[in-house]
Amino acid sequence: MKYIKRAMEDTFIELGKQFPAILITGPRQVGKTTMLKKLMEDENIGRAYVTLDDLTERQMAKNDPALFFQLHKPPLFIDEVQYAPELFSYIKMWVDDHQNPGDFWLTGSQLFKLMEGVQESLAGRVALLQMLPLSQQEILENKTIPFEINLDQFIEKEKNIVKADTPEIYRRIFNGGMPALLSGQYTDHRVVYSSYISTYIDRDVKELSGAINSLKFMNFITATAALIGQMLNYKTIADDCDIDQTTAKSWLRILETLGIIFYLHPYSNNVLKRTVKTPKLYFYDTGLVCYLTKWSDAETLMSGAMSGAILENFTVSEIVKSYYNSGSEPFVYYYRDKDTKEIDLIIEGNGKLYPIEIKKTATPDVRLTRVFNVIDKSPLQRGTGAILCTAEKLSAFNKDNLIVPIWMI
Repeated sequence: MKYIKRAMEDTFIELGKQFPAILITGPRQVGKTTMLKKLMEDENIGRAYVTLDDLTERQMAKNDPALFFQLHKPPLFIDEVQYAPELFSYIKMWVDDHQNPGDFWLTGSQLFKLMEGVQESLAGRVALLQMLPLSQQEILENKTIPFEINLDQFIEKEKNIVKADTPEIYRRIFNGGMPALLSGQYTDHRVVYSSYISTYIDRDVKELSGAINSLKFMNFITATAALIGQMLNYKTIADDCDIDQTTAKSWLRILETLGIIFYLHPYSNNVLKRTVKTPKLYFYDTGLVCYLTKWSDAETLMSGAMSGAILENFTVSEIVKSYYNSGSEPFVYYYRDKDTKEIDLIIEGNGKLYPIEIKKTATPDVRLTRVFNVIDKSPLQRGTGAILCTAEKLSAFNKDNLIVPIWMI
């Protein structure tokens, strides 16, 4: 089985020299533990490892944290720390007393902002990273930097990245980003995703919500996957799988907590008053979407009804991953107003707004860029725009609007 080097390894090592505790959160099975065990071998200082998936260790951590830390002394790697938030106050006390960089390596299979107890106990004492399914640049062993609309950066990338035609892009979309498949550990796409849902998602959902109808939840997550790239509509999801809207909201919150889905929120400010308020929904892993929506192969997907939506999901998730993998926060939005003018993606950075349209075409029309002028009223300056598409090479309509192949992300 091949180990795939993670983009955030160097960031993690650097943070470990500065912070007493580092917490990596993200979905199950994306490689958090694998990466840290690899770094433990390289570190060679005798760091102890304990996982709270072990029920005996979990019970001790919850019921007697003092005894837990007598038995497990730093430097320490605690896996699945979300199961025992009782540990956080003890970690805080240790950190305040000792101030040793790198004493605690922590992982959690719930996203940090939705984990209980961490923010109150460890604010200012813990470095936070979020690991997601493998990005294309990680799979291809290319350098990862946050995605920006930057012509010089694109010209440099074009020299160093292997080009991909449309069928290849859809093959990547279909394959997804789960290390178990991409490292060669397993080869059967359906078996991996089926067991992922039944073993991990089902178990963690029950952990978060108590009694739950597994069959209804499976229908729910399938209905959710069919709506990627669309504005969130609780009623549509609830009606599709025979649950009420309150349950749909609760279950979506669980999928967000587990790092399965994320939202792109609409861009708005005091000037742009006619913008919608509803977020759009995406999955972090397109392979899981393909499994849930029952596409049998990449070729069928490419010519199917979801080809545009899943290309958009893939593009948005790859851009988001490029930020998290670099240890930074993505400031990304979409735009839609009450006149139904829409921009697929807006990246905010350097005091500017960079508008992006995502299209399944190798020959985009310049008219696609007309909608970009809706953000001219914003207090922030409009930056260079781009059409991200299935074109074979980098090009431009003019100095303000680029044509960028999706394989460059």
